[in-house]
Amino acid sequence: MTEAEAASGSGVQRFLGAVERLGNKLPDPAMLFLYALLIVWLLSWLFSGHQFSVPSLDGARELSVSNQLSGQSLATFLSQMVKTFTGFAPLGVVLVAMLGVGVAEHTGFINAGLKALLSITPQQLLTPMLLLVAIVSHTAADAGYVLVIPLGGVIFYAAGRHPLAGIACAFAGVSGGFSANFIPSGIDPLLQGFTQSAAQILDASREVNPLSNWAFTSASSLLVIAVGWFLTDKVIEPRLRGTPIDGGETEAKMSGLTPEERRGLTAGLLVMALGIAALVFAAYPEDSPLRAPNGDITAFSAPIMQSIVPLIFLLFIIPGTVYGYVAGTVSNHRDIIAGMSQSMGTMAYYLVMIFFCAQFTYAFAQSNLGALLAVQGAEVLKAMALPGSVTLLGIILLTALVNLLVGSASGKWALLAPIFVPILMQLGLSPELTQAAYRVGDSSTNIITPLMPYFPLVVAYCQRWVSSTGIGTVTALMLPFSLAFLVLWSLFLLAYWALGLPLGLAASYTYPP
Repeated sequence: MTEAEAASGSGVQRFLGAVERLGNKLPDPAMLFLYALLIVWLLSWLFSGHQFSVPSLDGARELSVSNQLSGQSLATFLSQMVKTFTGFAPLGVVLVAMLGVGVAEHTGFINAGLKALLSITPQQLLTPMLLLVAIVSHTAADAGYVLVIPLGGVIFYAAGRHPLAGIACAFAGVSGGFSANFIPSGIDPLLQGFTQSAAQILDASREVNPLSNWAFTSASSLLVIAVGWFLTDKVIEPRLRGTPIDGGETEAKMSGLTPEERRGLTAGLLVMALGIAALVFAAYPEDSPLRAPNGDITAFSAPIMQSIVPLIFLLFIIPGTVYGYVAGTVSNHRDIIAGMSQSMGTMAYYLVMIFFCAQFTYAFAQSNLGALLAVQGAEVLKAMALPGSVTLLGIILLTALVNLLVGSASGKWALLAPIFVPILMQLGLSPELTQAAYRVGDSSTNIITPLMPYFPLVVAYCQRWVSSTGIGTVTALMLPFSLAFLVLWSLFLLAYWALGLPLGLAASYTYPP
């Protein structure tokens, strides 16, 4: 390494160290959500009654900022507090999945599987393999957050590497690379619906294919894996060398499989394979009750897509139990219940944080401040009258900024599509290209915002290994991924466009085609 490279590297590490120190001086994540709630209340009072228009297929919708400090709003907030918490979508996803995963961890099924995996995976390919698994996990909705990210730490630790590097790597693939995938998923038709409706504001006959971005997202997977691989091995892991591991998961340090573990793993994997085969057999017929009414199996309305988390629960608790009995790590049902109880115990801190997160999210949505932010940002972008390619970059950047406050991909696009899509259509750019730009911006900053519902969960995963982990620690780990994805993915989209490579099925770059 040259002196210039060393100086540059040390400069990056000093910057990330400063980010970590500053971030860890922030309040506990639970209090951060509480303060954010108070700020939303204050801003909703200051801008109370401010009216603005949001374009839609049925014409402009008039919205106004709703004062969340009014007597009626506060009364509703209190009456809905319990429902807001228990109905918060990420809560059920995490707890139900962790019940099954907890049993598989407790019996040793997961550790045995990792031993077998590490025995056939070359050390130098461990990082890209984890990134690939993280990207593919998007197909199963939010499963990556509760399955792949914690396993990233276990896999790296078992291989003699720092577990926080594994968690950061998996988080980058699951959330930072959310819009990169080789396999179509439910998010494709969900975004397509909003894109098509927005396009029909100007052209009532314009249709958008649900897989109109599939070729681009597939190619983006290679970019995310390459960038994530480099940053994990060359930036993140070297920075963690001096970070001691003081958590309670040291049992993941593994040697070879014992004969008992091998028998248990064989039985567990056989049961898992039979379960997957039974699921495929049940879902294969076009009239299967697991499909949507139109026969689509990947639509969000399809029962199988709505059952992803229960399926994860079953596909881990049953093989995990079989493994435990065959390998001799459990002797009766009480051991299985103990595994569930232990997994819920590790979620205590997350439950506290998610309570305040749910209340903030509710108040922010009710206030309409998110919609106002999106509309005003888009209006500024439109008023600047920039060239098409620069406007496209502006959309990516604006989306990335809005994403710091509004976590839902579909929720943001429902607000932004009726604004962005018609603007770029008037500049001669297609709805499919606009949607691709949105997806780049939406993914890149997921991993650095503590207001993203799963961010506190990642903090909790890290604290299992390094108890002093705080918001700043995770932000400093993920900031290089976020900035690299934002810059390189944006340039990748422009280069992809310049080369005229296909975006996806029935997709064009220009409007009209």
